Amino acid sequence: MPSGCSDHRRRFLKNAAVAAATLAVTPRILAAPDVADPGNATASLKIREQPVRRMQAFDLGQVRLLDGDFARAAAINLRYLHSLPVDRLAHSFRLQASLPSSAKPFGGWEKPDCELRGHFAGGHYLSAAALAHASLGDALLKQRGDELVAALAACQQANGYLSAFPASFFDRLSSGQKVWAPFYTIHKILAGMLDMYTLAGNRQALEVATGIGNWTVRWLNGFSDAELAHMLKTEYGGMNEALYQLYALTGNERYRDAAHRFDQATLFDPLAAHRDELQGLHSNTQIPKILGAARRYELTGEPRYRRIAEFFWETVTQNRTYATGGSSNDEFWKTGPGDLKGQLGLYSAECCVAYNLLKLTRYVYAWSGDPRAFDYYERTLYNARLGTQDPAGMKLYYYPLQAGAAKFYNSPVDSFWCCTGSGAEEFARFNDSIYFHDDDALYVNLFIPSELDWPQHGLRLRQDTAFPREPLTRLQLSLAGPATFALNLRVPSWIAPGAGVRVNGEALDVFASPGSYLTLQRAWRDGDRVELDLPMQLHSEALAGDDGLHAALYGPLVLAARLGADGLTHDMQYCGYEAAPKPEPKPRPAPGVAAGRPGAAAWLRTLSARELRFEADTRDGSIAVAPLNEIHGERYAVYWQLQPDAPGQG
Repeated sequence: MPSGCSDHRRRFLKNAAVAAATLAVTPRILAAPDVADPGNATASLKIREQPVRRMQAFDLGQVRLLDGDFARAAAINLRYLHSLPVDRLAHSFRLQASLPSSAKPFGGWEKPDCELRGHFAGGHYLSAAALAHASLGDALLKQRGDELVAALAACQQANGYLSAFPASFFDRLSSGQKVWAPFYTIHKILAGMLDMYTLAGNRQALEVATGIGNWTVRWLNGFSDAELAHMLKTEYGGMNEALYQLYALTGNERYRDAAHRFDQATLFDPLAAHRDELQGLHSNTQIPKILGAARRYELTGEPRYRRIAEFFWETVTQNRTYATGGSSNDEFWKTGPGDLKGQLGLYSAECCVAYNLLKLTRYVYAWSGDPRAFDYYERTLYNARLGTQDPAGMKLYYYPLQAGAAKFYNSPVDSFWCCTGSGAEEFARFNDSIYFHDDDALYVNLFIPSELDWPQHGLRLRQDTAFPREPLTRLQLSLAGPATFALNLRVPSWIAPGAGVRVNGEALDVFASPGSYLTLQRAWRDGDRVELDLPMQLHSEALAGDDGLHAALYGPLVLAARLGADGLTHDMQYCGYEAAPKPEPKPRPAPGVAAGRPGAAAWLRTLSARELRFEADTRDGSIAVAPLNEIHGERYAVYWQLQPDAPGQG
């Protein structure tokens, strides 16, 4: 195992790979391009994108979070990011570049002898800083991001290579020796630089990114497709997506061609033929590759890549996810599609998996405009993302689904897992999917307190809601003058009977089916108000492949039995390098409840909808129940064992 990383739980070096493809053996030579004038990032991207999106996202600066669960979680994340000084972030890069550094090194996956060092410090942190600047206007993180870009630029070699580990790691990769995942880390650094350019306007970051791209092109030149296919067995993150983005920004086709060489035929070919052959694969290794396929479709219009992305999204979200929207167990897909029996583990639902599935959902939704994609997005956002941070900003690696487990988080400076980084990014971009638009219509997809500025239509829209603590959202329009357009309100699949809509206090005799849009096409005026009812009810759904285990939900919220904190220690809830509680909790049986009417969650009752307090009748008596995303510092159970003779049967 890699030096300094012998105990890590991630199993990149242990049967996480797929078989090598048999490809042509003639090397494909790619000329290394020169640095291009960055120009305007947004304009460059739009020039090279094909007209394949039905829906367009708003720029992050156009949507502001208002007080609520998401704004408060974002603020906690910012405080954690503020606590990390630039000199410590740059330390391992400076050591690698033989530059002086007196900073105290970080621990965990950023430890100076860990083979993944640099992935957070030079990658995820830059992306999170750029997102925080664009989304939340955080000036300090913009400054820190600029300082870190400059520090890393000073560490970049003349040939463009930039990392906190030596280039010899790639010699080990190419010769078949064990090495953790060098391209994975390069991807994070490249993506961080691209985000600092596109979201924070740092032109030096694009120059650094272009250097990394040049080095990558030259490195790929030395290998045939067959040789490269063997190396692609080792996790490489989203190198294809990042290189496609670099092509989109610069127009240099060499980056596009280099990205294409990261195509993995053993993964892509079955998906293009609508075959799920994912069993046995490391889950989060695959999703960034699919994100690259999605980006290629947007830049080339090749239908094959849309088929790959859409079928992958469909089979994973429909056949391989838990009620929370998360996926994977021990980081792998161990079973066939539609069968999660026996997959409720202590190390289930790796958080990076949910993070990347949400990114893929944005792609899929933008192409189709199907509101049902946001049923999955909303479910995953509330249940697999929002509850993964503690009050100090520490993040989960896994989302345990083993009955009797408790959440366990990273430490402030001695973990820096992959999910620490993706979580830091996610919690800086909660405003990115609330609203979408097409040429002349607005789509409200999430019920999150926020304010949208759409100057092209002279519109400012404010959404006020305490959802999910109230079954209602309110929209108020501020307009420079009368405007005619369609306001499309998502009607979730979970909506209960009794929903309605009011405009300026007047109930409309129209509604729409669950899983669709309610379209209000009219001439809008300044001050118009819209109220949308969002009635929720208790319901349940079975674990795929095991009808005896059900999760309970209230609207989109997954509920969990509160099993108390007896015996829980700090070491069981906070981890260092290894993402594992010490000691590991022993599995418990799922709470036994009456089967009742299918899908009705008859064993539950609502104590306070406003406070989201519930109670369950089980074979062992009454148990308090709460939304999973609100549970911290105690044991819980998400799935319930249905028993025909349990209390409450009748």
